[in-house]
Amino acid sequence: MVSTSKVIKNVGIVVKPKNGEALATAQKLPEWFEKRGISVIGEPWQETEICPPDEMRTARFRENADLIVVLGGDGTMLSTARLVGDREVLVLGINYGSLGYLTDFRIEEMYSALESICAGQFEIDTRMMLNAEHWRAEKMLASGRVLNDVVINKAVLARIIEIEVDLNDQFVNSFRADGLIVSTPTGSTAYNLSAGGPIIYPSMNAVVLTPICPFTLTNRPIVMPDTAEIKLILKTESDGVAMTLDGQVGYQMEAGDEIRIRKSEISFNLVKPSNRNYFDVLRNKLKWGR
Repeated sequence: MVSTSKVIKNVGIVVKPKNGEALATAQKLPEWFEKRGISVIGEPWQETEICPPDEMRTARFRENADLIVVLGGDGTMLSTARLVGDREVLVLGINYGSLGYLTDFRIEEMYSALESICAGQFEIDTRMMLNAEHWRAEKMLASGRVLNDVVINKAVLARIIEIEVDLNDQFVNSFRADGLIVSTPTGSTAYNLSAGGPIIYPSMNAVVLTPICPFTLTNRPIVMPDTAEIKLILKTESDGVAMTLDGQVGYQMEAGDEIRIRKSEISFNLVKPSNRNYFDVLRNKLKWGR
């Protein structure tokens, strides 16, 4: 453990939707925090399609939370990454999901982890994020921040699409494929891995670009510096092509649209357990040696 001077005054709680066990745990936390003089921001947050995030409530989280406790899986953690604003907020992930690459702590470890955080005794696993902007004819249509990846892909029945890639305004290649993944090191074990991309250690200053089912087999994943500005241009007209952010938010694209990607100035700060490391997680999740 390392000591930190960060003082926890306000806590937000995010819960995996439709998980009664996680919600029951979340409802016990306000009393625990109140006994320690710490305020909990509103009711436990559950983001669903039926109940999208409220702007005022989102603003309260972004402006006030010093710590966000996430009870769920990696999908819930990705939603939380969008919830974090322009402040460096601590995030503690309690695993109520199936994978748990990002939600490192088991439920039985939750209170001891919270005690350590309140005492200022914890370690931080800093993860880089990416900002993505969707442009059409010099008009920005949408923007967002991702923890895992930005993906351009086609509908199931659409033909192969062509995507031009520029790095710092230098032409890299035109990829003909089912799509393209731009992944952070955190996202390297997600869609990137399924598409044949490399696993990148989380603290590496890198971004990986991986074509999805490329038409030419010599089109391989490329690891780029995270200081680079990446531009993706859809060159072909094809119905059903979309940009997705962390696999959760999507935007339809047209021929000529540009996706501009750069490293976010804000990091995602995970509280990490002292009794496990990244390779412990990989061996367990990927079942290495079994």
